[in-house]
Amino acid sequence: MFAFKQTHFHEGARCGLLQTPHGTVETPNFIFCATKAAIKGLTMETMKGLGTQFVLSNTYHLHVNPGADFIQARGGLHKFMNWNGPLLTDSGGFQIFSLGHGSVAEEIKGKRQQKRNTTLLKITEEGAKFRSYYNGQYHMLTPEKSMEIQHKLGVDFAVVLDECTPYHVDKRYTERSMYRSHRWGVRSLNAYKALTHGNQKVYGIIQGGVYEDLRRIAAEFVNEQDFFGLAVGGSLGGTKAQMHDIVGTTMSYLRKDRPVHLLGIGGPHDIFAGIKHGIDTFDCVHPTRIARHGGALVKAKYNPNPQKRDHLNLMNSQYKEDDTPIMPGCACPTCVSYSKSYIHYLLKAREVLASQLILQHNVYFMNSLMQDIRQGIQKKNLDELEKEWLG
Repeated sequence: MFAFKQTHFHEGARCGLLQTPHGTVETPNFIFCATKAAIKGLTMETMKGLGTQFVLSNTYHLHVNPGADFIQARGGLHKFMNWNGPLLTDSGGFQIFSLGHGSVAEEIKGKRQQKRNTTLLKITEEGAKFRSYYNGQYHMLTPEKSMEIQHKLGVDFAVVLDECTPYHVDKRYTERSMYRSHRWGVRSLNAYKALTHGNQKVYGIIQGGVYEDLRRIAAEFVNEQDFFGLAVGGSLGGTKAQMHDIVGTTMSYLRKDRPVHLLGIGGPHDIFAGIKHGIDTFDCVHPTRIARHGGALVKAKYNPNPQKRDHLNLMNSQYKEDDTPIMPGCACPTCVSYSKSYIHYLLKAREVLASQLILQHNVYFMNSLMQDIRQGIQKKNLDELEKEWLG
């Protein structure tokens, strides 16, 4: 039911096939974030029609509302959200540790100056205590509980519970946190084995912050565990260059026979950089989030300011009388039928259709990008392809 087969190689990049009970994903690929079991503004049928192969939902949000038992009673998350394709859930750790309420990450690490209610969030060896943003109830999320939730959701891939340490914490805390995440990873894996019967697989996470020696230790740890796939997580630095260096360093320590996912990173520039280090899948809210604010992804040659951003802001007045599509040559339904002028008008009129049209384009853009990258690896012309997309 589950398998990962590598098919083509070009320098550090690779193509593969990731087989699941709900279909096979061609890698490299982009995983769209259906955080609360939905892509805001598009149905799952539309996502499929735009070429999407893989989506991700969030354990934390679905645990808080409507609850794993509720979704399980309705046939599992695939059926509940009408997605007949591969599905991954993260462990909930990122939301608890990095989002929470306000600047939770700073509170955890003692960096926040003003006092806050310390019962809001507490991390112990057992797990993480947090308060629901939905109804105020307190919850304890342990590795075992996280795996139980993901098991009830019925997803193809579950992720171990870990702590996502932010960039500003020191090496001492990062190291302690990494080793605790390792212990949680073992507990997550043991809980998974007790719950499933081969119908789900687990990804282990590599932490270690910006420290090469810690990344090496974390990589060696996950290499030795019985994980199906591996995920590069945690703080990746304060600049793009540092992030790409850390990803490259981490990948150099990882075994090559498992699929590798880069958590929360997925801009076009970052994808090309990650591909060259051997990353197989990416996820990021960027393509869908910017669409809701008028941001349309385009190739660099169609962007008047490609050095500062990867998209057009269709709210800008320069598009008021622009009767061309978002991106010439794009075959998405939006570009085939609608102009930048019309979408600009919809945005100014605050019509919901505006974000839906841009979102259609952005989803198609990302899927087309990944398809071209796979072909570029197979034809061994990835550098030329990068220039075409990024300039």
